[in-house]
Amino acid sequence: QVQLVESGGGSVQAGGSLRLSCVVSGWTYSAYMGWFRQVPGKEREGVAGINYYGGTIVYADSVKGRFTISRDNAKNTLYLQMNSLKPDDTAMYYCAAARFQPSVPLIRSAYNYWGQGTQVTVSS
Repeated sequence: QVQLVESGGGSVQAGGSLRLSCVVSGWTYSAYMGWFRQVPGKEREGVAGINYYGGTIVYADSVKGRFTISRDNAKNTLYLQMNSLKPDDTAMYYCAAARFQPSVPLIRSAYNYWGQGTQVTVSS
């Protein structure tokens, strides 16, 4: 059974940083992994995606230059370093894994497995 477990969320003030982690178990090869976020009442939006070797990375325009996605395949772990956080970054953050590299990386339907989410709250 494939499981994705996120951690690292919390409450920070604007300008602060957080590092999210996502550990994958039950599956050793994720061709593509991504981070999404969702605010109640809104669609889940793609934040960042990365292929298996880390050579292909994409970011949503809203987080470019502030967030960094990375992965450690030996540890089966995905990371999201979030710097210069803004109140608009407040959301539930989810990691996701795809069997195949998607042609459009930041759409929800491209991913096969999801974690339960970790809450990030940024206060002004």
